[in-house]
This record gives sequence, structure tokens and C-alpha cells, in this order.
Amino acid sequence: MTISAHPRSHPSEEEPSPPPAAGRLAAVARLLARRRVPVFLLVAAVTVAAAGFGSSVVEHLRSGGYTSEQSESARADRLLADRFDAGAPNMVLLVSARLPVDDAAVAEAGGALTRDAASRPGVVFAQSFWTTHDPSLRSEDGRKALVLVKLAGDEDRATRTAKELVPQLTGERGPIEVTATGQAPVNHLLEKQSDEDLTRAELLAAPLTMLILLAAFGSLVAASLPMLVGVVSVVGTLAVLRLLAGFTDVSLFAMNVTTALGFGLAVDYSLFIVTRYREELARGREVRDAIAESLRTAGRTVLFSALTVALSLAALLVFPVYFLQSLAYAGIAVVVLAALSSLLILPAVLALIGRHIDRLDVFAPLRRRFAGSGPGSAKASVWHRLVTGVMRRPVLAGTGMAALLVLLALPFGHARFGLTDDRILPRGSSAQVAAESVRSAFDQAATSPVTVVMPGLDPRAEQRELTDYARTISQLPHTVRVDSAAGTWAEGERTAAPGSAASAAYATRDGDRGTWLSVTSDAGVNSAQGEDHVRAVRQISAPSPALVGGEAASLVDTKTTLGDRLPWAAAVIAVSMFALLFLFTGSVVVPLKALVINLLSLTASFGAMVYVFQDGHLKWLVGDFVHTGQLEVTVPILMFCVAFGLSMDYTVFLLSRIREEYLVTSDNTRAVVFGIDHTGRLITAAALVVATVLAALATSQLSLLKLLGAGLALAVLVDATLVRGLLVPATMRLLGHANWWAPRPLRKLHDKTGLHDA
Repeated sequence: MTISAHPRSHPSEEEPSPPPAAGRLAAVARLLARRRVPVFLLVAAVTVAAAGFGSSVVEHLRSGGYTSEQSESARADRLLADRFDAGAPNMVLLVSARLPVDDAAVAEAGGALTRDAASRPGVVFAQSFWTTHDPSLRSEDGRKALVLVKLAGDEDRATRTAKELVPQLTGERGPIEVTATGQAPVNHLLEKQSDEDLTRAELLAAPLTMLILLAAFGSLVAASLPMLVGVVSVVGTLAVLRLLAGFTDVSLFAMNVTTALGFGLAVDYSLFIVTRYREELARGREVRDAIAESLRTAGRTVLFSALTVALSLAALLVFPVYFLQSLAYAGIAVVVLAALSSLLILPAVLALIGRHIDRLDVFAPLRRRFAGSGPGSAKASVWHRLVTGVMRRPVLAGTGMAALLVLLALPFGHARFGLTDDRILPRGSSAQVAAESVRSAFDQAATSPVTVVMPGLDPRAEQRELTDYARTISQLPHTVRVDSAAGTWAEGERTAAPGSAASAAYATRDGDRGTWLSVTSDAGVNSAQGEDHVRAVRQISAPSPALVGGEAASLVDTKTTLGDRLPWAAAVIAVSMFALLFLFTGSVVVPLKALVINLLSLTASFGAMVYVFQDGHLKWLVGDFVHTGQLEVTVPILMFCVAFGLSMDYTVFLLSRIREEYLVTSDNTRAVVFGIDHTGRLITAAALVVATVLAALATSQLSLLKLLGAGLALAVLVDATLVRGLLVPATMRLLGHANWWAPRPLRKLHDKTGLHDA
């Protein structure tokens, strides 16, 4: 599975004594094999310690993080909280009653609830229909009303406060029944649901992975080794996340994503090393020599493959959004951990097992019945027959496959993006049901206004300028009402004069200069109209420097920030992948072709993502979820970086075997058939393992994880089957010897700095 710098004789069964493995990895393997007992005990001790250290990781992870902290909307929200004790509510109490909310008994209970909420520690303010008499806080049927609560601190602190307050404030309170929703209660439920989903995914993925490994190896002993490394990797992943959380904000979803990624890659890497070890034993090597050769060859490719995945994840670091950045930090650390676990644990364990690697062969009867279907056997394998057929008609196979992938990608052309809200939760959860009632019975803008903060304007000295500004905003399309220290405006007309209460509400905490406006809009916060409304507000000349915030503004800023950084992320992936594949192959054609093919292989996943999760078709394939008609704006970026890295991972293993054969025979067609034939079962098993782990992630009750798991599983399966079986051999056949071309200066550079076998 590795590349030779120079042609060498092809290994054959006639070689009685293969030469001993040389090189640094081989030396490390021999050392670990000699010290197998101390190494095994050390790994066991470190694993136990990591399990204890990482057991509390959930308490240190954070919800949210989908927007940039340096964006205009984020700065506006911080100013509102810090200087005005104001801002959009992050907890909404829905009050339901059998009698109208104007009834004396209901009003008394509602007022008492509002005062109770306002008096709680960690609450900045609590306003309701009964304290403000704002008609937008009363439902059309008059039997529901809202209490808007602003919790102090950042998302993490607000979530902890909501966790304590929701049980105390909700339930039956005399003639009213109270339920809670809003950002903070939703984040609390996300933490709880994420932990439950992780347990479910692990219980589902582990036995399925074991069955795949048994089918690949036959031997129960051999199949158990990748599982062992995978378990160690998961335990180490939790410890890594706990360590990272001590230095930076780490997203709650990092636990679900990185444990799945770490387990899948650790099993994959171990699968390749154990397979090579069995091959070397079959060639007649002694146990320690077989271990050394396995690390020199498959181990070297594991290191290189881990580097490609890590560099692909590193592209997420260019986005100033801690949801993506924390997944990058955690993902890179976990990929390195998976590779090192495979390289450091397996030599010691293999030395302990020795030649018993093929014991407990549970599929021996089936293998004897269907003997002769593997590489090198008299009967050609499925992969051999498939690739041979493609090589005969490369134009038909290549263009047909490319056209199919483009066709599958077409739905992504009408993708719509938004930010996460309560609908990420499973249907029927308390916060999701309450939020649905708020959306259907109330003007959503009442709970999600556009806010305009002017920290340098004195509303008393500059009241005329403030009045003109508020009147102009009130005349914009989709503006329903503008509330300010200068009064309330609707459609250019003042509906309420400024009073002492209004002046206090829109003044700074310490009475210094500064004021803000609350702009109620009838456009949805995640809609194109809502985005246009925010841009229109920002285009109006304010009497002093102004910052526009709110949920709709956060969406505008997030899409702008991600769009601006997207070319840089693409450049990081393209340049790093091209450089690494050039060092690996010595060709400039192979890296360029690999980039294009891997990009094309992801198109089916992106199209399916829109077709199922945005448009709502074939929902039964992934289980029930609340259909919003939008995709969370950060998920396609995350999915692309992870899927591209995994695709490159398998590309490396495949190209290494093709290149090895090409250097021996100088026959491009034979090398391609040989490479795909001899890696077919192995890469298929590896891809099935990763796809199974990711599909288990898709069983989550949280729509974001469901979307990510299903999309990545599909990407891996498409790449490992359709792309590897049809598109790759077709393009390799069409380009022929040109696959391995490089300009003379680059060939000399590769001779000096390229990655070669020892």
C-alpha cells in the first residue's frame, strides 16, 4: 500500500525470505514489539486515566457559536446587555389560560409570574402583556400571552440559568399553564438530547462495525483489534475535548462529531495495518519482521492519510465562528490521536498475539464454499471484473458517472440557509411545541426585533434627530413599529409619545449618553425579506454611529462572514492537498485530477442534503424531524471539509497501491486494475465502517446531527463505490502515462523532497 521511489521486484510467493524492513517506522515497530507488555500496561493505564478525566466533558462544552463574535450584530447585542440591561429575550414563557388573558384572575396570575421571573438571580428583565399592555404579546384568540425574559451573561451562562429557572417557572400556576421556549431553554434541551444521542449512536455503531470487520477478516481475533483501538480512541477523544475546553470554547456538537470520526478512523487505520500484517505473515516473515514491515508500509500511509484529513479540517479555522473552529481543533486532535493509537498500540498487541491472528474464524465454512473470489485467485474478484469493464469503455463510464453526479447535485442550486432555532429539537419536545405555538398565535417579530444601538447619542439633547431617524425606519417596507426614547412610530406616524417609562427603557444603565431602538418587522428572521429589511435599516443614515443587531441581523452577518472566508478555506484545502499528493506521487496531474474528482464526488451529498432536509422529500429514510425549508448555514461548510478529507483519505490508499505497481511494470492500465482489485475489499470494508458510524450519528433526534451524519455517510459510500469503481479508473485509463507527468524541475524537486519508502 505504499509507494516505492524506484522500481523493485514484485513480491511473489516464491520468495522464501523477504528482506527485513528498514526505516524509522520499522525501528519503532520493533521497539514496541520488544516492549509489548510494558506498552500494553501503559496504554491500559493511560486509557483509564483518560476515561476519568473525560467523563465530565459535557459540563464544559457550550451551545451555540454559529455567529461571529466580532460581527456588527454580536457587538450590538453585547452593548445592549452591558450598557442598557436590554436586548432580545433569550427565554420566552408561553402562558395559556381557559379564560381570556384580560380576566382579573388570569391577569393577577400573569402579573405575579412576571414579577417572580424578574426577581430571580441572573434575570436582566421580564416583560409581559400584563406589564406593558403590548397587544403583540397577546394571541389573536385572547387566551395566550407571552412573558419575555432576558437572562444575563453569554449563551453558556444563560443556558445554565435557564436550566435552573424553567422547572421553577413552568407548569400550572393557578388559572394559567406556563411552558418555556427561547434560545436558552432550547440550548439546555440540546445538551440533554446530545448526550442521549451519543449513547444511542455508540450502542448502534459498535455491533454493526464488529460485523463488518468479521466479514472482512473472518477471524474474531483479527476483527477485535481494530475495535480495541477504536474504543481507546473514543476514550481519548473525550479527554482531548475536556482538555481543549479548558483553553477555548468548544461546541456541544463536537462530542458527537469527533467521537464518531475518531472511532471510524481508528478502526479504518487499524484495519489497514492488521491486513498488511496478515499479508506479511503469509509471505513467510517472522512475527516481529511482519510487524515492522506493516508499520513501514501501511503505517506510513496511515500517517499520510491522517495528515490529509487533518489539513482538510484545518480549513475550518479560517471561519471566525467557534462552532466551526472548535470542531477543527477537536477534529485535528482526534485524527492525530486515531493514527497514533493505531501505530503505537497495534505493534505491542500484535506481538502478544503473534500467529494466532487468524484464530476463531467464524466465516471459515462460507469462505471454503465460495473460495476463489479474492485478489490473486483463479476466479476474478468483483472489483477486477468491474474495473476491467470500465477500462474497455472509459469514455462511456467516465462521462456517464460525471453526468449522474452533476444531476444529483442540481437540488443544491436552490439551497436556502438560516440559523438554528428550536426546530433543531425533536418534534414534540417541550420547547419546540411552545415555540410552534408562539409562531402560530403571535407575531414572531415581537420576540425577535431588529435592534439599533447608538452608544454615542443623547436622546434628550438630540431628540429631533432621533425622532426623524425613527420615523424614517418606520416607513421602510416590512417595518411594523419602531419603539424608542422619542416615542413609538408606525408607518411614519407617532402612535405613542415619549414618556418616563419609555425614556428609562431606552437609556443607559448609568444615565450616560446612548440609546437604542426596537424595530418590529413582519418579515421572518430567517427569511430573505428579513435579510433585506436589515440591510435597508443599515443603509439609513443614523444621527450617530449605529450598530444593528437581532436574529435577522445575525443571519446577514453570518452569511457575509462565511462567504468572505470561503475562498480562503478552499485555497487551504486545494494547496495543501495538491502539495501532499505531489510529494506522494511525484505527479502534478494526479493531484489535480484527485481534487476535481473528490469535489465532484461530494455533489451527490449536497444535492441529497437539499432534497431531503430542505425540500422534505424521502424523510422516512432518515427518520422524523421538524421540516423548516432551510439548511443551517454552517453545516454545508463543515460537511464539505470533513467529507473532502475522508475522500482524500481513501484516495491516498488507492493511489499508493496503483503507484507501487506502476513503478514495477510501467503499465498504467495494469497498475490501475491491480490497485483497485487489491484494495477493493479493504477500502470497501473501511468505507462501510466509517459510513456505519456516521449513519449511526444520523439516528440523532437533533436535525443538525441527523443532517450531518446522513450527508457524510452518503458522501463516503458514493466515493468508495461509484467514484472509485467507475470514475477513477475511467479517468486513469483516458490519461494513460500522462497521469504521472510532472515538469522536469518538479521531478527533480520530488527526487529530493518527495515521500519515498525507506
